[in-house]
Amino acid sequence: MSLIVLLASVGLATYANSVTHSKEAVLKEDLFRMRDAIDQYYADKNKYPDSLDALVSEKYLRAVPLDPFTKKAEWTTEMSEPEAANPTAAPGVYNVKSMAEGVAMDGSKYSDW
Repeated sequence: MSLIVLLASVGLATYANSVTHSKEAVLKEDLFRMRDAIDQYYADKNKYPDSLDALVSEKYLRAVPLDPFTKKAEWTTEMSEPEAANPTAAPGVYNVKSMAEGVAMDGSKYSDW
């Protein structure tokens, strides 16, 4: 009986690690896709988008993805600095980060990715 309990506990720990690993992989991919869409938007329009919703309305993204840890489509956005070459351009979103609290399996914070 104790052998079964031991095997079950090892199995549950392995399962929990694999779930966390898959969520981290999804988060990395979502961040990469959104940052790539921001770069494409900037290359096409020579300005950064006003918000992540602008990427959706302009068809750079189908939808703003859900953060796999917070289960919400809410992200921390970093606004660009005014450009010296184009001082009349309004600042826009140039980077996006997760709002998830916690530490990844590699020891880094999700909010730093």
